[in-house]
Amino acid sequence: MTIKIAAAQYDIGFFNHWREYRQNILRWIEEAVGEDAQLLLFPEYASMELASLFGQEIHASLTRQVAAMQTLLDDYLQLFQDHATKFGIHIVSGSFPVQTGSGRYRNRAYLFAPDGKVDFQEKLQMTRFEKERWLIEKGTEIKVFDTALGRIAINVCYDSEFPMFARKQVEAGADLLLVPSCTDTLRGYYRVRIGCQARALENQCYVVQSPTVGMASWSPAVDINIGAAAVYTPVDDGFPENGILQIGTLNHSQWLYADIDMVKLTKIRARGQVLNHRDWPDQFLIRSITAC
Repeated sequence: MTIKIAAAQYDIGFFNHWREYRQNILRWIEEAVGEDAQLLLFPEYASMELASLFGQEIHASLTRQVAAMQTLLDDYLQLFQDHATKFGIHIVSGSFPVQTGSGRYRNRAYLFAPDGKVDFQEKLQMTRFEKERWLIEKGTEIKVFDTALGRIAINVCYDSEFPMFARKQVEAGADLLLVPSCTDTLRGYYRVRIGCQARALENQCYVVQSPTVGMASWSPAVDINIGAAAVYTPVDDGFPENGILQIGTLNHSQWLYADIDMVKLTKIRARGQVLNHRDWPDQFLIRSITAC
């Protein structure tokens, strides 16, 4: 099966009315649909631009903006669900900080299917900013989604830097890992990028990264955004020499498109120059000793 993917390098906007936001999302989706994309990936915390709808007193506060955004969650979910069903596509929307029963928040990346189904993956590992300043708490469940496009999993930004998350998902059948990201330094971007490439190499799977880009000085949460969307692959016969199928222009607002062939993964896992996917368990058989 070949899948056409669209990964957004998404610039954070500022909106005065919900209809402006709705029109902007529709413009992005229509552009990708016009290129025959079947799966659209938006970045981590792309939803934070919704805080602009509440005025400076709220959007200038880390805590007040996420509290106010809860009033838009239902409309936000309905918007993407409607577009997924209307255009017959799968969409991972920009992740949304959702208030839980504890009164704290979890960072959820929602997956919308053409048949109207909606599910989410919560971020599992918090950055220092999220944990120490923003009071976003980690999720506790790793999911794999059965879709018409195959089994898909999501690693939210920092999660991609921890190999056991992806490995559990791959062992559960995921061949495609989606990584919505939001980083405010080149170092942060490269940490996620290197994590994505490592996950593609060790699991012999596809990994797709989608970042926020550009400046949003009005927002204390997503004021600086640096990154490039990319599709990473195994590094073996039939795949790019450097494991990069496509990569966008750094910090440029755009869709990045790529066609991925899922059948090639089965072949490479069976007859590749190396068999990382098969050989993964061997590393745990090595006995550790202290050398003199």
